Amino acid sequence: MAVFNLRAYDDHEQIVFCRDVESGLKAIISIHSTALGPAVGGCRMWEYNSDEGALIDALRLSRGMSYKNALAGLKMGGGKSVIIGNSKTMKSEELFRAFGRFVDNLNGQYISAEDVGINPNDMAIVHKETNHVVGLEGKSGDPSPVTAYGVYKGMKAAVKHRLGRDDLDGLKIAVQGLGHVGYYLCEHLRNEGAELIVTDINKESVDRVVANLGATAVGIDDIYGQDVDVYAPCALGASINDVTIPQLKCSVVAGAANNQLAEDRHGAVLKEKGILYTPDYVINAGGIINVSFEHQQGGYQKQDALDKVDEIYGTLMEIFSAAETEQKTTNVVADELARKRISDAKK
Repeated sequence: MAVFNLRAYDDHEQIVFCRDVESGLKAIISIHSTALGPAVGGCRMWEYNSDEGALIDALRLSRGMSYKNALAGLKMGGGKSVIIGNSKTMKSEELFRAFGRFVDNLNGQYISAEDVGINPNDMAIVHKETNHVVGLEGKSGDPSPVTAYGVYKGMKAAVKHRLGRDDLDGLKIAVQGLGHVGYYLCEHLRNEGAELIVTDINKESVDRVVANLGATAVGIDDIYGQDVDVYAPCALGASINDVTIPQLKCSVVAGAANNQLAEDRHGAVLKEKGILYTPDYVINAGGIINVSFEHQQGGYQKQDALDKVDEIYGTLMEIFSAAETEQKTTNVVADELARKRISDAKK
């Protein structure tokens, strides 16, 4: 496997392969850029089908963090880590302490946080071996509510631009993925009067949203073809692809998932269908914005973080407008803007 020739490789600064036999740890730390500051990004634990799949995920996610942090106006670069394994059966203190030692060896070049399959308790164990961890309990805490709030605000921007509406009342919104972020997002949407159509691989998660928020449940593969105004992908990435796009009947794609487009070209396919794509790493930046306020003078203040998250609305409106003016796709415009900010920082 030639790492430097992988499509997902984007001149990343550093890739660290981590192995600890005693604990069973197999992990990859990917640092995309430190031009704007130390590379910050969560740790994901997932049972990948192959080591190459794990590497590609780490490469794509770390690049996304660089772009996300740049467009959120944060003095942080982009990084990501993945631990290869089943998060329900393979967790142990020894494993997370081993991971923490690898993070610490990078001397602050990479700062970790929680992501899919990882919780604050896991990060607390990592913290025993390194100070290069954010999102701990007692500080900014669980980033999910703030991420969901940012997605909600970003969705309102997309609806304003595409449908000319200031509110979501009466709109039909299909939400794929009802984890922490997905559930909190559904709360915001329901409170504004949206009609929810939902799915998740976890039946308990579906039942909870149906019971508490009056949502309508559909099958995992049926979510794409729903006749809705907005499709909100909030599960794993690549749900916008050659198989799913022909099924979409929405006007807007706006959700919390990372790397929603299976390939960059799918942004153009959505545009051709008249669907407004809301760049994922812009709309889902609430969590990292929240974490960035942990070290502000005077200590963490949630309202300060929420005020910063509110800026996602304006950033997206700027991207939507530029895409129309320049006759480009929204994902291309966002990428260009992020790369410019990173390039300017290097200069």
